[in-house]
Amino acid sequence: MDRSNAFFWNGMDISFLDEIELSGGAFYEDGLQRDLLYMMANNGVNTIRLRIWNDPPGGFCNLERTLAMAKRIKALGLHFLLDFHYSDVWADPAHQTKPKAWESLSFNGLIHVVYDYTRMVLTELQAQGTLPDMVQIGNEITPGMLWDDGRVGGEEYNSEEQWAQFAALVKSGIEAAKAVDADINVMIHIDRGGDNETCRMFYDRFARLGVEFDTIGLSFYPWWHGTLDDLRSNLHDLALRYDKDIVVVETAYPWTIEPAEGRSFIVTSEEQLHEGYPATVQGQTDYMRDFIRIVQETPNGRGVGFHYWEPCWIPSKDEWSVGHANNWSNLTLFDFEGRKLKTLEVLKEVVRL
Repeated sequence: MDRSNAFFWNGMDISFLDEIELSGGAFYEDGLQRDLLYMMANNGVNTIRLRIWNDPPGGFCNLERTLAMAKRIKALGLHFLLDFHYSDVWADPAHQTKPKAWESLSFNGLIHVVYDYTRMVLTELQAQGTLPDMVQIGNEITPGMLWDDGRVGGEEYNSEEQWAQFAALVKSGIEAAKAVDADINVMIHIDRGGDNETCRMFYDRFARLGVEFDTIGLSFYPWWHGTLDDLRSNLHDLALRYDKDIVVVETAYPWTIEPAEGRSFIVTSEEQLHEGYPATVQGQTDYMRDFIRIVQETPNGRGVGFHYWEPCWIPSKDEWSVGHANNWSNLTLFDFEGRKLKTLEVLKEVVRL
C-alpha cells in the first residue's frame, strides 16, 4: 500500500499543563505571554496527548480535569490522544498499580470494571463533543498492567496463564472503546523503542493471543532505550513485520545539564547524552530534527508521528501532585522561566516525505 502522502502527527504530551497554569506558571514567545496550546498550534503541533488517572491523590489528570482540557484541545481543532493508565498514579514498566477502588476485585471483576470505566470516560467526553481520536489501552505495558492479575514481566509472571489474563484485560478496554465509536484508533504502547527483540516478543505474543488494535506506540529516550540507529532499525523491522502505523509516543532530550540551584534532573551527565547531540538548545534542536526524519523514513509510510513528553513541565512550584519535585525541567521545550526554546520551531519544518 502506498501511504507516502499520509498525515504526520507532530505531538506533545502536556498532561501537566493544567497543574502548571493553576500554580502560576506561564509561557512566553517573543517576550509576550501566550496560551500554551495556542502557541503549540502556531508552531506546528497538530496532536495533543493527555494521560488519565482514575482517582489521583493530587486531583489532576482525573476525569473532571480531562474534560476541561479536552475542550481546549478540540477548540483549536487539534487531534486528541487519551492515554489510559488504569491506575491512580504513574503506570510504566516499574509501576502498574491497580486503582485503589479496584484492589479487592476478582480477575473477572477487573475485566468488567476496565470495560465500564473505559466506556464511561469516553462516553463523557463524547457527550461534550470532545471524543478522543485515539486512545491508549494502558501506558508502557511491556510488563503487563493492573498488577499482579495482568503482570507478565519477570520470570515468576512470564507464563501462558498470566499473558492470557493480561490480554483479556487489554481486550476489555479495546472492546469498550470501540463500543463508544467503532472508528476510534486504538494504540498499544510499550517502552523499549530501540529494543527490537523485546518489541517483537511483545507484539508477536499479542498477535497470537488475538489482541486486535490499530497503532503501535513506542517510547524512545536515548539514555534508556539506545541510539537513534537502534530506533531506526526497530521501526524498519516493526513496520514490515506487522504492517501497522507506528507512533513514537514519548521522547525528549535535554537543552542543558548545567546544575541549577534547587533543581534536580533525571539527565545530569555527559554519559547519558546521545553521541553528537550536546545538552544545548542547538543539540536538542538537532536531535529533534534527526529523530523526526528517522520516524518519517519508516518503510511504507508507517511512521506516522511522535509525541514529545511533557515539553512544558517548567518548575512553577516545588511539590507536584505526583508526589515529588519536578525532575524534568531541563528536558522541556521551554526554559525555566517558560520562554519558548527554538527547538519547538523544528515542527514547522516537518513535511511528509
